[in-house]
Amino acid sequence: MSTPITPSAVSATPAPALDALLTSGLSVSFSRLDTVDAIAIARRVYAIDGAAKRFSTEKDDTFRIDASDGARYVLKISNPGETAEELDLQVAAMRHVAFVAPRLPVSRVLPSIDGQFVVPLASSTQPYRTVRLYSYLEGTPLDALRPSARNRYEIGEVLAQLRLAMADFRHPHEHRVLAWDVKHLASLAGLQAHIADPLHRALIEQAFARFAAIEPALRRCPTQVVHNDFNRSNIVANPGGPNFVSGIIDFGDTVHTAVAIDVATAVMNQFPLDFDADGPHDLFAEARDLLRGYIAHAELSADELLLIPHLAMARVAARALLTSWRAMLFPENEAYILRFTRPGWEHLRWFMQRDHDTVSNALLEFVR
Repeated sequence: MSTPITPSAVSATPAPALDALLTSGLSVSFSRLDTVDAIAIARRVYAIDGAAKRFSTEKDDTFRIDASDGARYVLKISNPGETAEELDLQVAAMRHVAFVAPRLPVSRVLPSIDGQFVVPLASSTQPYRTVRLYSYLEGTPLDALRPSARNRYEIGEVLAQLRLAMADFRHPHEHRVLAWDVKHLASLAGLQAHIADPLHRALIEQAFARFAAIEPALRRCPTQVVHNDFNRSNIVANPGGPNFVSGIIDFGDTVHTAVAIDVATAVMNQFPLDFDADGPHDLFAEARDLLRGYIAHAELSADELLLIPHLAMARVAARALLTSWRAMLFPENEAYILRFTRPGWEHLRWFMQRDHDTVSNALLEFVR
């Protein structure tokens, strides 16, 4: 774990403008399709007859299709703001993982009756959208479970294996500018206007200052294409099965960025939701289990380990900014958008009650 960090693709580049970060599906509204639409699309595009059930999602229409022959699928109809390039990146990444690491529980991308993986939907009443069909992964979303220490260790193992599987993946659009890539946190400063509570705005200001202090080190971190959204909603689990993790879903935030950012995102998503920054709680108690599993399979340098707590803090801040802004844009979906943001304020307060070095060392108990 002491391999020195070498210069990489997170080198100093001009910060993207806020408008560039907030394009795509984050800001584009659309009329949601219903289960009748989903059934018709499945029949017309994939020759599948069956029933449909809607899933709650951030920015698209997603349905489970229960086919008449007993098979199950996931049908995703894109947000009108999602480009062909970013959808191709997602599909290509999933197909790459399925090929090089077939034992990883990643959905298979299934072709249409015409052999396409991303199919345009022609409509005189709807904006341009596309449809994809994935194999369905049986299990329960992690956010509905209380995983054990061993379960969290396995989550870390799976993330490490996914990183290794994607290490040699390349795509023309992998260096896209993505708001959920926290190397761009400073460019989100304009979203502070959507934080109503002055105490929360003060926490965000402090988070920007903390992030500025680590940016030079972040630019030297190893990079590759990563999943970048290993959160509780994107992990499907089967507590009674031979492997706890039975599914890795939603490659929508796939991007080329620092490996440490990918790990920090997973770490942040193990923070307890019932948390009081003033209490005798250890914010990283559960995250350490995940990290132990990760480094059993994939190396992280000592410098990366020191950065990861700060990058987890940056992800909390980015989530607060982006979800507060999106809840204002889409009040009808506010409950889903803000489901993890409210406990995040206590997480951010915990960080700001501690100095830089204390935060840097917060994860490292287990390696001493």
